Amino acid sequence: MSLRGGSNQARVRDHNERLVLSLIRRNGSLSKAQIARIAGFSAQTATVIMRSLEQEQLLVRDKPVRGKVGQPSVPMRLNPDGVFSLGLKVGRRSADLVLMDFVGSITERRRIAYSFPGTEQVVDFVTRGARELGGTLPPEHRSRLSGLGIAMPFEIWKWGEQVGAPEGKMRAWEGFDLKGAIFRATGLETFLENDATAGCSAELLLGNGHGSENFCYFHVGFFIGGGIVLNHHVITGPTGNAGSFGAMPMAGDKPGTVSLIDRASIHVLANLMQENGQNPEILWQRPDDWGDPGPVLDSWITLVGDSLATAIVATCSVIDFTEIIIDGGMPESVRARIVQSTRSHLEAMDVTGIAKPLIREGSIGPNAPAMGGAILPIATRYFINPTAIYN
Repeated sequence: MSLRGGSNQARVRDHNERLVLSLIRRNGSLSKAQIARIAGFSAQTATVIMRSLEQEQLLVRDKPVRGKVGQPSVPMRLNPDGVFSLGLKVGRRSADLVLMDFVGSITERRRIAYSFPGTEQVVDFVTRGARELGGTLPPEHRSRLSGLGIAMPFEIWKWGEQVGAPEGKMRAWEGFDLKGAIFRATGLETFLENDATAGCSAELLLGNGHGSENFCYFHVGFFIGGGIVLNHHVITGPTGNAGSFGAMPMAGDKPGTVSLIDRASIHVLANLMQENGQNPEILWQRPDDWGDPGPVLDSWITLVGDSLATAIVATCSVIDFTEIIIDGGMPESVRARIVQSTRSHLEAMDVTGIAKPLIREGSIGPNAPAMGGAILPIATRYFINPTAIYN
């Protein structure tokens, strides 16, 4: 079975069509008259564009809305089956592959856990998984698969010691063209983004960041990361490392020896469990259900809350964020406790000189990076701005 996209994806979509699709996604559904008014189109232009998008099965009709006078208007909304994409998260302990529809819902997923990521292992997983997930689509929908987005840590080879990989094994990633390898294996156009940045995009576009203009995002993964949202846009910076909160210095015995990554990451909990004679593999094998690790979990949550509160004050002293969103690769109950711990520690701190931000839970959880990856092909092909399409 070929996974290459069909004629719908082949042509370059013009600006006005992208604008219409973006406006409808942002508002849920819109009539031709509403599109014309918001976009500044003539009624005829709006009608022609929306009719064309409906014929391509990118839009479907919603229920008619009756006004006080005249004929009822017929709003249009995105067709969930109009476009599909794949999103891949490559993590230090696991990889996830998801199939996402046009409105951002996951329809199928695959997952593997490992001691450390190997290049061939990941490519084999994606090759097999893409074929399986593509095969779940009805034959008439398979040409609507728009591409595959990869979310993974930049310079992943530098973390071999921290993940316990045999010496030199992670070096295989240095210079390895994962995008090219996946394209050759699947035939799908492939995109690449930092994993935490992708998670931030997913939270902005599909989660609790919806409707928020500015916020700071922390993703507590195997290693903590994050993202910055300003004016509904994810800010990546010239090197793509904006929001790399793991590098933020923390207080330690010696200045510069301890970072947020050493305090507020899941690998810290894994180490605590190992020291306590517990098997930490459940943390990445079952990210939605850790069972009851006991007192070590309580200690870790307190450490994470204290460290995040410190990081939040430092971050808000640079950018005047009014909202902080905390998510991660963990059960919802653990996330809720981390958020509460962070709030409590922040309340106890002297924050003179900054406005205390609202701290909120994220909503996507372990799937955030993979979903952020899946957004990339759809955004690139169908919408005005890859980081403003679903907000």
